[in-house]
Amino acid sequence: MALSVHNLEQLQVELQSADTDYQLELQDGNIVVMGPSDIVSSEIGSRLIAFLFAWIEPRKLGRVFDSSGGFILSDTNLRAPDVSFVTAERLRQNQRAFGDLVPDLIVEIKSSTDRVKTLREKVKMFLKLGAKVGILIDPDKLTVTIYRLDREPLVLASEDTLTITELLPGWELKVAQLWPPIFD
Repeated sequence: MALSVHNLEQLQVELQSADTDYQLELQDGNIVVMGPSDIVSSEIGSRLIAFLFAWIEPRKLGRVFDSSGGFILSDTNLRAPDVSFVTAERLRQNQRAFGDLVPDLIVEIKSSTDRVKTLREKVKMFLKLGAKVGILIDPDKLTVTIYRLDREPLVLASEDTLTITELLPGWELKVAQLWPPIFD
């Protein structure tokens, strides 16, 4: 039996009443339970959100979401990228529900238990459904791969600079700034 977003919402209500907290996605009618990520991946996501928010908010360019923000996609799946961005033109006001659109930018961050192939497929799925840019961050290899529809992926290393000119003109981030610092 294929499940719907409504079924997922009911399950989440039941889990909350049982005082359990799982992050769930709906993929091809199946519920996918998302485990917590390792703290390195979590920190990278927090750092990226902070850098994006510092640029986006004062310019009122749109909205940045963390890994808890779920989006209902045109293929009826409910997915939640690790980091996402939606332009202000496309989401003028938030609602107290899942986003019913494809984000303009989606980011997946490889956790220690993730497989790169699965994350790459998720990024490409978002692009096929309308995302303009997809990014895959691999803390193990210290790389950031930028995906755009109908273009070869661009792999950046720590010494490179990340830009997303089609969505965030003028924004630049040294890839090395994503990696958690080592304190003396």
